[in-house]
Amino acid sequence: MTIEDLKESGRLDQLPQVSGKPEEVASAGEVDRLLAGVGRDIDKGGRFEPEFEPDRTRDDIRDNRPGAHLREKILNLPESPGVYMYLDRHGKVIYVGKAKRLKRRVSSYFNRRHDSIKTNLLVRNIVDMRFIVVGSEEDALHLENAMIKAYQPHYNVLLKDDKSYPWIVVTKELYPRVFMTREKDLPGKYYGPYGNAQSAKVVLQLIRDVYPLRSCRHALDEKGIARGKFSLCLDYHIKKCGGACRGLINPDEYGKFVAQVRQILNGETLVLENYLRDEMTRLSEEWKFEEAQGVKEKYEAVKGYNAKSVIARSEEEADMFAYDENGDSAFVNFMHLHHGAVVQSLNMEFRRRLAETPAAVLSMAIVEISRRFNRRFTSVIVPFEPDVEFEGVEFVVPKRGEKKKILDVGMKNVRQYMTDKEKMAEKLDPEKGVEKLMEQMKKDFRLNVQPRHIECFDNSNIQGTNPVASCVVFRNGKPSKRDYRHFIIKTVVGANDFASMKEVLHRRYSRMVAEGEPLPQLVVVDGGKGQLSAAVEAFDEMGIRGEVALVGIAKRLEEIYFPGDQLPLYIDKKSRSLQVVQALRDEAHRFGITHHRLRRSKGQVASELDSIKGIGEVAAKALMKELKSVKRIREAALETLEEAVGKAKAAIVYAHFHEKGEENAE
Repeated sequence: MTIEDLKESGRLDQLPQVSGKPEEVASAGEVDRLLAGVGRDIDKGGRFEPEFEPDRTRDDIRDNRPGAHLREKILNLPESPGVYMYLDRHGKVIYVGKAKRLKRRVSSYFNRRHDSIKTNLLVRNIVDMRFIVVGSEEDALHLENAMIKAYQPHYNVLLKDDKSYPWIVVTKELYPRVFMTREKDLPGKYYGPYGNAQSAKVVLQLIRDVYPLRSCRHALDEKGIARGKFSLCLDYHIKKCGGACRGLINPDEYGKFVAQVRQILNGETLVLENYLRDEMTRLSEEWKFEEAQGVKEKYEAVKGYNAKSVIARSEEEADMFAYDENGDSAFVNFMHLHHGAVVQSLNMEFRRRLAETPAAVLSMAIVEISRRFNRRFTSVIVPFEPDVEFEGVEFVVPKRGEKKKILDVGMKNVRQYMTDKEKMAEKLDPEKGVEKLMEQMKKDFRLNVQPRHIECFDNSNIQGTNPVASCVVFRNGKPSKRDYRHFIIKTVVGANDFASMKEVLHRRYSRMVAEGEPLPQLVVVDGGKGQLSAAVEAFDEMGIRGEVALVGIAKRLEEIYFPGDQLPLYIDKKSRSLQVVQALRDEAHRFGITHHRLRRSKGQVASELDSIKGIGEVAAKALMKELKSVKRIREAALETLEEAVGKAKAAIVYAHFHEKGEENAE
């Protein structure tokens, strides 16, 4: 609903004067001028003339109290729905808000200190205010939306819509064309918008595969066609065009194709599919097999498209809004379905300034779609109720069934859109992405500082043999492989993961402290309470507990354990914080197990070759490098061994294995 809609409905006839004097009434025209920035009390820069000088004391500003004049204004506010505007000392609008009860809502800003720093900053900058009373909260929402677009206040939610969306147009011509466009500058019927160009191209490809419509840009008319003004193009020769430029297909027959194209674009693809199937059957019964084959190809193309585009089996039209958020950004996906097929789809991003609630952002998105597409909603599928009651609109929060299926598709779309936006932002500004990740990890792991430097430890052994440990290092959320370290367990006998973990941590960080190296902000140990307790003991002995944050990650349910907490922390499985820690754990395991296998392999080789008197480590390595295994060394000819280690050592090795073999034979 726009200001014009409000005016037509008669709801703007009794609007109070925007100066805040309740006894005066402004006309609808004055409100329009207000929104245009040239109305009463507004200069060319879109600023109001302040009604009084700032009179707030330092104590008022500190405690979020209004000045004397502003306090009097607030006391005189009505308990009615409306829109309020906050002005700074220059008369500039810095915030526009809606309220079901103006007096109660405006007063809430000045009766306490707020948890949000941004809200406190807003209140400190308020010097004056204006308000407009409307008939309902819905009217207030529509007017708020229009005024935010007019003034672009600093503290309001910002709709980040920086691109034009693709539409598909069916032109109004003798032989209509069908193509994708981002500008509505031609006469015709426009369908969409589509969430991205690829979606529109899929539809156009279907139309092109099924119907012989022209793709040329000629302004075809009957006289030009009769004179032979136009020539046939390649599309005609490959049977992608009916030859409209030469009149080889009459307008009525061409119009039937266009009508079916309109069905596709309206989402009536199931109806078209049934029609083509019936037509194919009819032609077959009439023994018109060649024509039936042509219809069959169209039918299969439409059927294949339906399998991808129809997301619900429903005869009703449906509107759906899905919502998700990440930090200060909120994302909304809108879809309009006709016969279960997606006809309209749009993704929007809102930048929140004052920690607006999801319900408030959802209300703004509904108003924006209603205005942009001139739509009137009756029943809307939503993940939760908006914060405004819309007249004549039923909001459905489904738990199961076809409507829940539609909502799930919308949630999948909005999350994919959110992920794509994040990846694009990180690509354009990698440091910004790192900063965001570090802040999220700081919050999730209850840290005092960002974990720019993280280390993770893991133990590897088989029944206590060849025990090793690994340390992997992540800097700014990425592996720093040059800082990786291996440890051979020296003081622990047998399979004792707890003692091994304590030893490795003690060796690692006592050395870093002694050499004056900076310690990590976060240490992760692979394991649950046992490994974490051993790590805590090591940190206590070194006196660094409290300087370095310490957590354990258990494999079974990906629980995060903190020192001293009996219950683990479960982080959202889709959280970037958990994904980083999982990558750390997996990398530490990979690095450790690789080192363990190498040492085990070396131990097996050494037990075989080191027993040969006269064969040292260098000769053993040379033999393994050349022949790859002890079995091949045993079976090798003397000449082969001589090529690897020389005649003298080859003779020793050959004699050892063959004499041993002869002894076994006896």
